[in-house]
Formats: sequence, structure tokens, C-alpha cells
Amino acid sequence: MPDDRASRAGWSSVWQTTKSLPGFRRLLELRAVSQFGDGLFQAGLAGAILFNPERAADPWAIAAAFAVLFLPYSVLGPFAGALLDRWDRRVVLIGANTGRLVLVLVVGTLLAAGLGDLPILLGALVVNGMTRFVSSGLSAALPHVVPREQVVAMNSVATATGAAAAFFGANFMLLPRWLFGSSDSGASMIIFLVAVPVALALWLSVRFPPRVLGPDDSARAVHGSVAYAVATGWLHGARTVLAVPTVTATLAGLSAHRMAFGLNTLLVLVIVRHSDTAAVAGLGTAVLFVAATGIGSFLATAVTPILVKRWGRYATPIWALAFAAAVQLCGATLRLPVMIACGFLLGGAGQVVKLCADTAMQIDVDDALRGHVFTVQDALFWMAFILAIAAAAFVMPADGHAPAVAFAGTAIYLVGLAVYATVARRRRPAG
Repeated sequence: MPDDRASRAGWSSVWQTTKSLPGFRRLLELRAVSQFGDGLFQAGLAGAILFNPERAADPWAIAAAFAVLFLPYSVLGPFAGALLDRWDRRVVLIGANTGRLVLVLVVGTLLAAGLGDLPILLGALVVNGMTRFVSSGLSAALPHVVPREQVVAMNSVATATGAAAAFFGANFMLLPRWLFGSSDSGASMIIFLVAVPVALALWLSVRFPPRVLGPDDSARAVHGSVAYAVATGWLHGARTVLAVPTVTATLAGLSAHRMAFGLNTLLVLVIVRHSDTAAVAGLGTAVLFVAATGIGSFLATAVTPILVKRWGRYATPIWALAFAAAVQLCGATLRLPVMIACGFLLGGAGQVVKLCADTAMQIDVDDALRGHVFTVQDALFWMAFILAIAAAAFVMPADGHAPAVAFAGTAIYLVGLAVYATVARRRRPAG
């Protein structure tokens, strides 16, 4: 009981602090609106491509769709990430949100015209790239609007807000899908609705004063031409990651989680497609899995500061990865209710690792290189996910009955745990 009261008092203090930081509050509003639009867009696109009676999707088609959507920007993102440490991040956010708004309308038009998957996925690829650019910029800018001693707690608030917004956006999609139908024309209406939160995100980006979001110039900044900074973006980002053990270790653990999550996602999608191809019911089951994962992630943001305060930034991810490895074993039953429950627990464990990674990058990395590192994290985040899905597609039967794939997820978590423990021991943070 005393711990519970202390926890409630702590979070009450956090929310009071949020109200006293106008810059952080504006950043929070922008993150919420942006991720609501992203959740709506991703769910609408999944409905349009994977759960559309006018289109078909087998394991390889699903893997290919994810690869087209997320792999190109994952490779190019760290190059573009140099711009976050080069230009006024406010200007970058305005430009990225403007691009998102235009391209969302283009994707909606392509769907309405009934074009094939490839042009739609290519348009969505650029939208996702702009969205992830915004997300990396917001994360890199957070220490500019929050005192250093409050970064862990405020990062949890920002992540929780963004996760909740994405969750509500994804689930809100079911309403217009029910109203307009699951065909290409109905899917296009959902995509057109995404323009509303994206336009609001653009307006909120304009409200920030110039240079308030950084970057700071320092001796560690990458100097030279813009072309040089972009061309060496991957190099400087990867070198910075490897130079900071806390960052290297947490990104190794996070990559393991994303690989396991990729395996589970493909398993659920293929099983749902095989067992229940009704457009709304099948999509509803897939959304329920994603929602359970999102709820687990959301709750983890509330407890992560408490866990870090009790165990420290070194031990907390170890416990999270060990817990995830045990939970993953239960997913081998391949029963959808069990897998949804596992998604909830694994979403929480993975979010603990991610928050520790974010905190390491926000506290242990110089601001002049922080944008580089966040884009490297984003690249690893999705490359690990796509690699796992592609590998699973090689061995997965059409009905998705592949318990060995779920067991492989446990092995991946254990490897991630071993790498994390080995690397992080080189420099254990104080808290």
C-alpha cells in the first residue's frame, strides 16, 4: 500500500511538472496528434492491403508489403537524420509534416482509383518515412524543453501519450471502415481522414519559436557541407552508438524484441487470414492483437520510471528481456487468445527496453549527434522487424501453423539478453 501511494504521488507530481513546462506540453500535443494520424494511417493501410476482399495476401505477400513500407527508409533514414542535427528542428518538423499531408492525399487518391498494391505501397513508404522523421525529431528535441533530471519521467509521459494516441487512431479506423466498407473506395475514405490530424500536426509545428528545439552547436557537431553531413550520416550515427555502451546495449536488446515481435506479427496475421477471412472480423482480430500490444506498452511507460529508480538503468532491461523470453514460450501454442495475451505482456517488456534506450540516447549522447543516433535506432527498429518476418516467411506454411517460429523468438530474446548484459557491463550507469 505505501508503494502504491508513493507511485500515485509520483505520477501526480509528474503531471503537475508537465503543466509547468509549456515547451514540453506543446511537444506532447504535437506527438499525440501526429501519432493518432499515424495509427489511423497504418490501420487503414493494413485494412486496404491485407484485409480487403478485392486483394489477396499470403505469408510472402505480407512480408513483401512490410519490406516495401519500412525497409527503404530504414536504410536511408540515418543519412537523412543528419539534417536533424544540422537544421533547425522546427523547420524540419514543418517540412516533414507538409510532405506527409500532400502524400496522404496522394495515397488516398491511388486507392480510390483502384490501382495495384505497388504504387500504393510506394506512396505509403514515403508517408511512413516522413512520419518517422517527425518522431525522431520529437525525441531528439525533448531534452531542450525538459530539465535533465526530469528526462526519464517526461520521456515516459511523452511515450505513453504517443502510444495511446496511436492506439486510439488505429481503433478509430474501425468506425469509418464499418461506415464506408472494406473495398478500395472505403479504404480511400479512411486515408483521406488521416489528412485532418496531419494538418493539425503541421499547425502545431509552426507554433514553436525558431531554434527552441535545437540542435545545439558543439565541438562534437558534424561540420562541413550539408551533402557531407548527409553522406556520412550512417557513419557518425553508428560510430556514436558503438562509442556509448549504454546505447549499444539497449539497442541490441531492443533489436531482439523487434525480431521476436516480427515473428509473432506474421504468425497472427497468417493464422487470422487462414481461419477467418471475413473482412471486418479478420481485421478486428488483428487489430485486437496490435491493441493488446499497445496497451501493454502504454502501461509499461507508467511503471518504467519506478523500475529504473529501484533497479537502475542497467538491471531493468535485463529483467525485461528475461521476462519476455519466458512469455514468448507460451506463444508456441499458436492459439489466438494466448498469443494476444502474450502480445500484451511482450509489448510491456519491449517498451521497458525501448524507454531505457531512449533515455540513454537523451542523457548519454551529445545533442549535436542525438538526431543521428535516434535515426539509427529507428533503422535498427524496423530492419530487425522486417528481417524476422522475411526469415519466417521462408519456413511458414500457408495456414501459419509453425510453433518452431515462436520458439525461435525465445532464442532471439536470450541472445539479445546475453549481448545486452555483456556490452552494458562495460559502463554501468548510476541510475
